[in-house]
Amino acid sequence: MKEFKHQRPLVSEICKSLRGNLPFLHVIIGPRQVGKTTAARQVAAAWSDETIFAAADAPLPPGPEWIHAQWENALSRCGKGRKVLLVLDEVQKVKGWSEVVKLLWDREQREGKGLKVLLLGSSSLLMQKGMSESLAGRFLTYRCGHWGYGEMKEAFGWNLEDWIYFGGYPGAAQLKKDEASWRRYISDSLIETVLARDILQLTTVAKPALLRNLFGLSVSHPAQILSYNKMLGQLQDAGNTTTLAHYLKLLETAFLISGLDQYKAGRGRKRAASPKLVLWNNALVTAYVGSDYRETRRDLPWWGRLVENSVGAHLFNGLDHTTHQVYYWRERNDEVDYIIKSPRNLWALEVKSGRNTTNHGLAAFLRRYPDARPLMIGNGATDLETFFLSDPMKIFA
Repeated sequence: MKEFKHQRPLVSEICKSLRGNLPFLHVIIGPRQVGKTTAARQVAAAWSDETIFAAADAPLPPGPEWIHAQWENALSRCGKGRKVLLVLDEVQKVKGWSEVVKLLWDREQREGKGLKVLLLGSSSLLMQKGMSESLAGRFLTYRCGHWGYGEMKEAFGWNLEDWIYFGGYPGAAQLKKDEASWRRYISDSLIETVLARDILQLTTVAKPALLRNLFGLSVSHPAQILSYNKMLGQLQDAGNTTTLAHYLKLLETAFLISGLDQYKAGRGRKRAASPKLVLWNNALVTAYVGSDYRETRRDLPWWGRLVENSVGAHLFNGLDHTTHQVYYWRERNDEVDYIIKSPRNLWALEVKSGRNTTNHGLAAFLRRYPDARPLMIGNGATDLETFFLSDPMKIFA
C-alpha cells in the first residue's frame, strides 16, 4: 500500500510503550488494508536505536527457521546498552509462528539482551488465534482499525459524503474518481481476500457458500434488524440459527460485520433472535451493492441507512470493546438505533439522517430507563460532522 505522511494515533502509542521497559511483545491487529505496515514503518523510523524490519511475504511461505534467523540477527546487534527493534511483518504466514516466538521471547526474558519485538500480519484471525493459544500473557495489542472520517479528511481532503459512500480504506482513495475500478478493488482485494484467505482457509467452515451468501445478505441490509428465521428463509442450505450465528461471529472477528444484540437490562450479552447488522466500513456495502455515488445520494432512504451504519461503524472502530458494549433496543413499534453500555453509564443514540420516521423510541427508552443519557445525531441535534470528528471513547467516557 502507498506510504502516507499521515500518522495514525497508534504510532505514538506504540513508540511510548517501546521506550518503557515493559516485558511484552507488541502486536498490531486490525483489518486488511488499513495501514498496519505503514504504522510499523513509522514506528521503526522513530526508534532511536537500530531497527530490523523483515516481512514473510515470499511466494512460498518461509518455515520457522526464518523467524529464528531474523531473531538471531537482531540479537547479534544488541549489547553495550543498545536495544534493537525487530519488526516481523506478515508473521502469520510462518507455520507455527506463535510457538516459535513464544520460545524465543521466553529466552529473551531470561537473558535480557535488550530486544524489542513488534509483530503484525494481514490475517487478523490467524494472529488472534496464535496469540490466544501460545502467547497468552506475553503481549500488548494495538488496534489498527478502519479509517474514520477525520483521518480520510486530513489525509485526502474528503468531505463527509465522500466518507459515508467510499468508506475508510486509504489504499482505495486514489481510485475515488474511477468508481468502477474502486469497486473492483474493494471486491477483489479486500472482500474476496478476507473471505477466501482469512476465514475459509484458516477456520473450519462446513458450508463456505453459506458464509458468502450470509455476507451478501448482510451488506444488503446495513443497520437493519434481521431475524435469523428471516435469514433462513432467504439463504439456501442455511442449516439452523446456530450455524448462522457462528458464521456471523466469524465475519465480526474479521472486522467485517457485527450482529448487534438487543439491549435488556440485567442480562449478560446473549445472542438475540434478531441481530442488527452493522458493517465496519461502508465501502463493503457500496462496493458490493453496486449503485454509483450519484444514484446512492438521490436514494434518501438508502442513504439514511448508510448514515446510520456509518454511526455504528464509528462506534465499533473507536470504542474499547472490553469496557463498552454496543446494542440496539426495540419494543413493539419503538426502537433506538444504538445503546452503549459502559461500566458507569448507559447511553441511547438516535440517528436522524433525513429519513421520514415517526419512531418515538428514544422517549420510550428513557421512560423505561430514566438513568440513561440520550444523544441525538443529525438534523438539528449533534451534527454528523461533529460526531464523526470526535473520539467515541471521549464522548462515552
